[in-house]
Amino acid sequence: MSGLKADWQPTCSLDLLRLRAQTLQKIRQFFADRAVLEVETPLLGSAIGTDPQLDFFTTAYHWSPRQQTLFLQTSPEFAMKRLLAAGSGSIYQVCKAFRNGESGRFHNPEFTLLEWYRVGYNLSQLMGEVDELIALLFEGNVLQATQRVSYQSLFQQYTSLNPLVFSYQEYSAYAQGIGLVDAASICGQDHTMWLDFIFSHQIQPYIGNNKLCMVYGYPACMPSLARINENNAAITDRVELFINGVELGNGYFELSDAKEQEQRFDSEIAVRESTKRPAVIKDERLLAALGVGLPDCSGIAIGLDRILMLLSNSPVIDDVLAFSISKA
Repeated sequence: MSGLKADWQPTCSLDLLRLRAQTLQKIRQFFADRAVLEVETPLLGSAIGTDPQLDFFTTAYHWSPRQQTLFLQTSPEFAMKRLLAAGSGSIYQVCKAFRNGESGRFHNPEFTLLEWYRVGYNLSQLMGEVDELIALLFEGNVLQATQRVSYQSLFQQYTSLNPLVFSYQEYSAYAQGIGLVDAASICGQDHTMWLDFIFSHQIQPYIGNNKLCMVYGYPACMPSLARINENNAAITDRVELFINGVELGNGYFELSDAKEQEQRFDSEIAVRESTKRPAVIKDERLLAALGVGLPDCSGIAIGLDRILMLLSNSPVIDDVLAFSISKA
């Protein structure tokens, strides 16, 4: 007990608690002005996402005589899409999300997401709305004009490599030349891992310098939940957001084809099995909703804790959390 006596205080200052509250008020007013409905969806679910890069928390639900494993959600995306398929119209949510094994300067295993979906919006329209929200939240911080840039042009600008065509020889030679000597052993023949590795080391730290940088047109080998671009099958309708090298959000023109979505789930599950990641249960309810019909829409998730870090010039995420995992 004596060791806890000096450990009960909040991680962040009262001023940053107030900044969080003010930011949430601005967000809610922003969407109220646009008639976007605020919703809540379960944080506990019977299924979970299949992304091979994410780990999750499980809990045992006892309802005598039943016992069921439930998952803390890594994102509210699947449940929100079920609402969209049920006719909710455009919706948003501010909620907690959970990712196991994530801790560090920009990561806490429990964090706050803003996620929203705009029915009838293509990706470019969603990017425009993101720009308006960021301008509101950073009002008085004097960000430079927002930059929209394709993933391919950015990748070639910084590395001279073509991200849409995989060449192990070219990628490994590049990595060796800049001192990333472990890249080949880490990435092997996996195109996606090479792209993530090179992007995180050689591109991300240098983009969004005092401005919002929207990177769109990700390679088709990195589809996640985005549609393949109808004019160029080599890319997806996906965008990521960066300010001062910090990744803030990930958005898509949402995939609505239930068969393709299930194929992607199965492919990711196979990858998880081959790398001995924890087993997942794919979301059959989401697939059923997509089978009924998801309206054309674009959606995005933004990490609010990272927004607060930038707004307050805080070097670590702990500084903007009431209680980080070390004090939870």
